[in-house]
Amino acid sequence: MSLWFLLALMTVGAIFAVLWPLSRRTAVKREGRESAVYQDQLAEIDRDIANGLIGETEGAAARVEISRRLLAAADAEETSAVSSSLRLRRAAAMVALIGVPVLAAGLYLHLGSPALPDFPLASRTRAPATGQSLDQLVAQVQTHLEKNPTDGRGWAVLAPVLGRIGRFDDAAQAFRNAIRYDGDNAARRAGLGEALAGAANGVVTTEAKAEFERAVALDADEPKARYFLGVAAEQDGRPKEAAALWQDMLSKAQPDAPWRPVIEAALKRVGAAVPTPTDSASTKMPALSNDTIASVQGMSEGDRGAMIRGMVDRLASRLKQNGDDVEGWLRLARAYMVLKEPDNARAARDDARRALAANEAGLRKLNEGLKALGIDG
Repeated sequence: MSLWFLLALMTVGAIFAVLWPLSRRTAVKREGRESAVYQDQLAEIDRDIANGLIGETEGAAARVEISRRLLAAADAEETSAVSSSLRLRRAAAMVALIGVPVLAAGLYLHLGSPALPDFPLASRTRAPATGQSLDQLVAQVQTHLEKNPTDGRGWAVLAPVLGRIGRFDDAAQAFRNAIRYDGDNAARRAGLGEALAGAANGVVTTEAKAEFERAVALDADEPKARYFLGVAAEQDGRPKEAAALWQDMLSKAQPDAPWRPVIEAALKRVGAAVPTPTDSASTKMPALSNDTIASVQGMSEGDRGAMIRGMVDRLASRLKQNGDDVEGWLRLARAYMVLKEPDNARAARDDARRALAANEAGLRKLNEGLKALGIDG
């Protein structure tokens, strides 16, 4: 509100500055007008009388006639000047009072942003620099990490970005710092191996292969590590071994797994068959042993329910002690859905996500499984 009041006050000041000179009277210049001619004639008559060129009587008569004409001419000039000045002042006033505000408002509505909300200075200083290039943003993060070299999360964020822009040596060092200061996991080991392979122009070196093997030891289903282990086998002249590894990955993958096209292309590259998504075993329920089926068939309904409840409770207790078992969490959630206990299934989902928060690959696999069960919200 104060802004609009200030703008209105400035407009009034501008109008006043325009109208003020127009309100002042100005002297009417007489030179070059008809009345000036008559005044010259009167002076000439006085000179002629003084020089004896005309008589006093003729001079008086001429003076009367010229004076009469002088008064008539002066009245006409004054009326014309006043009328012209009045029209000009009225036109100027109309332009100042109406034209200036209308023109200013039109320009503001066209060039300004009247609907834009307030943007305080403090918010502006906190606004992200969207116009910055990726290299500038990376440089800012690196400057932060030079001052805070033990910021493991910062290194974990920076490492994959460095890999994507081709700075593989820097990416490898960033992954090492992330592991050192923020903890080890399969995704970071796989990222480190990928950076080492990138630095070697795509060759899976002995050092890179060791990192992929460490990743698989932490998570047997880590997709990036398993893919590059297949690449290592292919580069070593063992395409059948590579194909077997990649086919096993596809057989366990969800149909919409984001890395499926990469694995399918790799299989085609080595001339191996590509399993169809319908062959995926991840959507199938685990089979029970024959002994378990026989024992369950001989039980009453109540005993079967008690046995299932006991199995579910034991699985839940085990997962509270060891929350790294992704498949265990999915089995627990599936069991609760079979028991028609959706609230317990959602609670298991939340517990699983908390337990796997530091395991990026495991959390990704968990979310895919939950999506298949319909409890991924």
